[in-house]
Amino acid sequence: MPQTKHTDNLVQRLSSVNIASLPPRHPDAHKGDFGHVLVVGGDLGTGGAVLLSAEAALRCGAGLVSLATRPEHVGAALTRLPETMCLGVSSANQLMGVLERASVLVVGPGLGQAAWGRSLLSAVANAHLPQVWDADALNLLARTPLALPSGSILTPHPGEAARLLGVSTEAVQADRPGAARKLARKYASVCVLKGAGTLVADPDGQLALCSRGHPAMAGAGLGDVLTGVLAALLAQGLEAGAAARLGVWLHACAGERLGPRGRGLAASDLIPVIRELLEEHSACLA
Repeated sequence: MPQTKHTDNLVQRLSSVNIASLPPRHPDAHKGDFGHVLVVGGDLGTGGAVLLSAEAALRCGAGLVSLATRPEHVGAALTRLPETMCLGVSSANQLMGVLERASVLVVGPGLGQAAWGRSLLSAVANAHLPQVWDADALNLLARTPLALPSGSILTPHPGEAARLLGVSTEAVQADRPGAARKLARKYASVCVLKGAGTLVADPDGQLALCSRGHPAMAGAGLGDVLTGVLAALLAQGLEAGAAARLGVWLHACAGERLGPRGRGLAASDLIPVIRELLEEHSACLA
């Protein structure tokens, strides 16, 4: 599908010189200094999505990462990511304790749209913490309007953006800058409109374009990785717009670095490369 040409001179093109950096870490830093990301999702059959988000958050520097998912997925999660705190939840009531300890939330990867996912999303939406919403959290938001907490980020692909705006996917693609700005205003949140030429829109109308990336990135799970990256940057103190611009740039550049290897790029392949790029851009030690 053809993409909109971005001729608007108010669109900032992202580069290494105009994106935020994380500050170096003090020698006596500890894990509590760098936030606690809670990833919520992974209904039956889609448990891998939350693992990708949680691993990305961990590898991009979040101090603590917790995972709330179906009880059936806990064993696999602890095997793959023993560094995370994994909670099996059957109902929203079981989320309350870990919600109180988190500083940033991710909701949507593998969440599903059935009763389990709807109840968890309702609990998350009432938590006054910065949040990253993706996937089925956005599909549920399109059906049941909810107010997002201040400092949150939406990460729709064009189809999800169309459902949120009540228009066709073709209409979104015909005016991607307009769609991104409308979503940012409508939900008073930063909007990351994914696709070729990902756009980052702030509620005040500021718009940035990422022209990096590679066609090999057209595959499942890459959005789940992006949500984890964004959450880690929020947890380390960046405000939502700065976190979104840096995270989108890192994610796209990682795909670009791996793309020449050709087809078959797996979402998890990006995570170590994003970690390397983050260190190149924002060194841990001064």
